Amino acid sequence: MKYNEGANLDASQMGGGGRGGGGKIAIGGGAGLVVVIIALLFGLNPGDLLGTSADPGTDPSAGSSRFEQCKTGSDIQNNRDCRFVAYTNSIQSYWKSALQGYRTIQVHTFSNSVATGCGNATSAVGPFYCGADQTVYLDTDFFDELTGTLGAQGGDAAEAYVLAHEFGHHIQQQTGTMREVQSQGNKTGPKSPGVRLELQADCYAGVWFAHATQDPNSPIAEVTSDDLKRALDAASAVGDDRIQQKMQGQVRPETWTHGSAAERQRWLQQGFKTGDPNKCDTFAG
Repeated sequence: MKYNEGANLDASQMGGGGRGGGGKIAIGGGAGLVVVIIALLFGLNPGDLLGTSADPGTDPSAGSSRFEQCKTGSDIQNNRDCRFVAYTNSIQSYWKSALQGYRTIQVHTFSNSVATGCGNATSAVGPFYCGADQTVYLDTDFFDELTGTLGAQGGDAAEAYVLAHEFGHHIQQQTGTMREVQSQGNKTGPKSPGVRLELQADCYAGVWFAHATQDPNSPIAEVTSDDLKRALDAASAVGDDRIQQKMQGQVRPETWTHGSAAERQRWLQQGFKTGDPNKCDTFAG
């Protein structure tokens, strides 16, 4: 990805304090999938894993101070952390224009563990969205897991895809889709409501990619064909079947929570090709 060096970056969208309590399971899109699969295979409650923290968590002010030097797109060259501000600003700018009444939220970066409105979470959960406090939580070390354990090619576009997927869950929170799915219980399998929810978030991520460079003030200047390939590769790497085969040596579709590698790629590409969130109805049929 190429960045618009003259674009203003809004670091106020980063950081923000997590808080304890809640009890609702957070919605993840990356390493959280590993946690859920392991929980299902061994008869554990994924919520219990999410709610276990080895330490009190990170300082709530750490996220904002980490990014306070990110003023313009040119700062990305000197401080690579500023790319997360660029992703966040661009994603939220698009959804503010596409969804009436869109509520701007924060991305809270953390390491080791963090207290959230959905309970305490460790780095094992990976990036996730908590509907209880409407915050995206991002352990940036996850991207080493993505390219290492999960075998993705990585790159800025792969990172942006992961973040855009989590913002897709915020859209679902605002439209009521998430509440409707959660009311149906913790069903699993390729056609389960939970899988359809995750695939829709992938599609929404693709929609953002399609619009990322259209705003002349966007910090994202160019999304190349190689960027799209890397995003699709990341989507494949976090497919249920790919992770199950890698982690357990077998594939059990009845336990799927996020969708197969092929389906995750298909819906990400659907969003990118159409650029229309109305074409992301993964619940039809």
